[in-house]
Amino acid sequence: MRVMRAMRASAPGRALTAAELPVPQPAPGQVLVKVSACGVCRTDLHVVDGELTQCRYPVTPGHEIVGRVVGSGARVGIPWLAWTCGECADCRAGRENLCARARFTGCDVDGGYAEYVVADERFCLPIPERYSDAEAAPLLCAGLIGYRCYAKAGQSKTIGIYGFGAAAHIMAQVARADGRTVFAFTRENDLQGQQFALSCGAHWAGDSNQAPPEPLDAAIIFAPAGELVPLALKATRKGGSVICGGIHMSDIPSFPYALLWGERTLRSVANLTRADGEEFMRVAARVHIRTQTRAYALAEANAALADLRTGRLEGAAVLRP
Repeated sequence: MRVMRAMRASAPGRALTAAELPVPQPAPGQVLVKVSACGVCRTDLHVVDGELTQCRYPVTPGHEIVGRVVGSGARVGIPWLAWTCGECADCRAGRENLCARARFTGCDVDGGYAEYVVADERFCLPIPERYSDAEAAPLLCAGLIGYRCYAKAGQSKTIGIYGFGAAAHIMAQVARADGRTVFAFTRENDLQGQQFALSCGAHWAGDSNQAPPEPLDAAIIFAPAGELVPLALKATRKGGSVICGGIHMSDIPSFPYALLWGERTLRSVANLTRADGEEFMRVAARVHIRTQTRAYALAEANAALADLRTGRLEGAAVLRP
């Protein structure tokens, strides 16, 4: 029996532990993928911290997976959405991201903090050739979820991005390529983060409690901080939208109705669909997105999560088994 190395979440709130597991065997309709790179996403922190109550334990986190199919050698990406029923009202209406029976990679099924992973071949995505394995890994969630948020902003000309991490540094480049004006908001006095945002194409960068140079047509909140919602509403013009892109967020404080009035819209984005993935990969083939990554060995997964938690990363962490 062949074995592989993996980093496992044994229970909520505990550090990952190294394990040797049997190499998984694909069922009909699945593929076995040798992992080349796996991005470290903030959602992985929520899994490790037990903030996503539907996740099973023990589980191998990781859902920004780039690897090669054993047997064919084809390069594929494995995203957060692992399986949907295809039968419920949401699935039939093209909203498979809302399927009540959906399974998610690194949460309901084992993910990419390992040397091998199995995946439903229908949910694997092609990767544009222009990206290396490490460069492509953040596209599989930071890019995909970021793009779904960006699409909800419609034709907005001026977009504010709150929380300048992996998703923001990708979407700022896409928005800039599309001719949008991008304003970036970071933690207070995070001058290094603001300089990073400017290097990724933002036209202006400042503290999250600052007013932007002009009112926003839309704001996208990537940081899991509910207190940013009133600030974003205040910065958004009448008729604009505030889009919350995180899978988990701290409680939103009460705020005066006047911030929402004027036909402003407050909405969330949940998960992704396969159509989202296919569309974004076409965008990634068109726009040369420069993903900034820091490589960690698989055994250093806890260090990568710690760096993400404390804001010591610019861009994205990527595990290399």
